[in-house]
Amino acid sequence: MGISPHVLETRRLIEKTARHTLPVLLLGESGTGKEVVARAIYNANPRGRFVPIDCGSLVGTLMESELFGHVKGSFSGAAENKKGLVELADGGTAFFDEIGDLPLEMQIKLLRLVQEREFRAVGALNWRKVDIRIIAATHRDLKTEVARGRFRQDLYYRLNVFTIRLAPLRERKQDIPLLVEHFLAAGREAGLPWFDPPPEIMRRLNSYDWPGNVRELKNAIERLAVMYTERAREEALPTGLRYQESAAGLHQLSEAVNGHLPEAHISSPSPVISLPDTEKIAIENALVAAGGERGRAAQMLRIGRTTLYRKMKQYRIRPQGARS
Repeated sequence: MGISPHVLETRRLIEKTARHTLPVLLLGESGTGKEVVARAIYNANPRGRFVPIDCGSLVGTLMESELFGHVKGSFSGAAENKKGLVELADGGTAFFDEIGDLPLEMQIKLLRLVQEREFRAVGALNWRKVDIRIIAATHRDLKTEVARGRFRQDLYYRLNVFTIRLAPLRERKQDIPLLVEHFLAAGREAGLPWFDPPPEIMRRLNSYDWPGNVRELKNAIERLAVMYTERAREEALPTGLRYQESAAGLHQLSEAVNGHLPEAHISSPSPVISLPDTEKIAIENALVAAGGERGRAAQMLRIGRTTLYRKMKQYRIRPQGARS
């Protein structure tokens, strides 16, 4: 959903990939909508079932059985034959989400599936052919994973036939208004309250970098729909949005003070030191560097004197020998 060049290009690639059954590799940060794109490819030319396989959740000794199934008596507890996820996708599409999380021993078995379109259930003697389309997705840099020996090079090249890279939300902010409208409408259908975001809220939404991408935006809109009132605008915002402007101001303070007093380094906000405490340290260090001269300290911090006086009062900062 969107009007940005990134989205228009993704739509074009979805149309192209839907015409064939070659493997597709979706790359992008967490929350960019890789499964949405995978389902769009399937829906553009639906055939059989769409079977999502979360590779990150496949752990332990039962991983192979979950993927390929097992025959009765193949291991302790195998009381009957069981179909795996790959067999369920026969005639349709298997979507391997976060394929970069698969351990090497499973990558070997998956390679045969990709190359030969066949698999063997745990405990079985014969290979079974399947007619499936394979779409894989990961937030990892697979080239780096290959170089570090954590992902098989042959599997990477087998999957990397048709690649679609999904842009993070911070690179397509012109799509945010449409996404906000969509999530508000979806929330209303789900029983959440409707609200019309005021310009100030939209400005905050557009200025934020969204490290969690579209998924984070969706969660933020749902929270706003539930929490927003005229009297509780700030409280309705998620923490990241609430502190984004203060954090940007803190970065400015940090750069200013570090330029005059390098040993007074100011780190980003953390669970250990709160944002107000960190800002207080920045002001105190600036006053030390300025010899208590508040006008000079304000210049160092790149803020007005009135702002400095207000913050000094707020944080109860009374440096000895302070001068205007």
